Order: sequence, then structure tokens, then C-alpha cells
Amino acid sequence: MSEGHPNRPIIDVVKRGKRPSEEFDPTKLHHSILATCLSIRTPEGQADDIAKSVTLGVMSWCETRPEITTNDIRHRAAQLLQKLHTDAAFVYQHHKTIM
Repeated sequence: MSEGHPNRPIIDVVKRGKRPSEEFDPTKLHHSILATCLSIRTPEGQADDIAKSVTLGVMSWCETRPEITTNDIRHRAAQLLQKLHTDAAFVYQHHKTIM
């Protein structure tokens, strides 16, 4: 397992099925939120700001949890995104049924 960010505890993400858990990677979440915002034509700067805000919010929420699931991350990110961009939140929550 990697050493993680020096100022952040290591948080394990439990994956679906029998896939092995992995360390929480805020960059993956940021890219996911950014891609969602851009997919609905949110201006790039605004999309990046939203992605940063959601990612920081999820990171803060994770700090007291040694282990989370991918569903936990998606649910919390969607809650935060809903406050910032309702259309993006809808797409983010329903990405599997839309695609």
C-alpha cells in the first residue's frame, strides 16, 4: 500500500464485488466530476471550480472514516454537487442508466 499524502490519513475504498480495495484517490474523483460538468457544456473554469469544491468536500467527509465504499463516495459527491449544479448532479447520479 502506498504512503498516501503526508497530511492525510490513508482511507481504503472498498470496491464492488470481489475487486480488491484501494487507497482513496481524490484526483480520480476530481476528474469524474469535471468530466460530468463538461459533458453538459459547463464552461471549463466553472467545471474545474465545481470539481475542486466537491472533491474537497468529499475529502473532508472522508477524514474520520478509515474505510469507505465507492457508493459512499458517489453518494456524498452527488449531495455536494447538487448544491452547486443540479443538472450535473443528475447526470453524475444516473451515469450508468444514461450511458
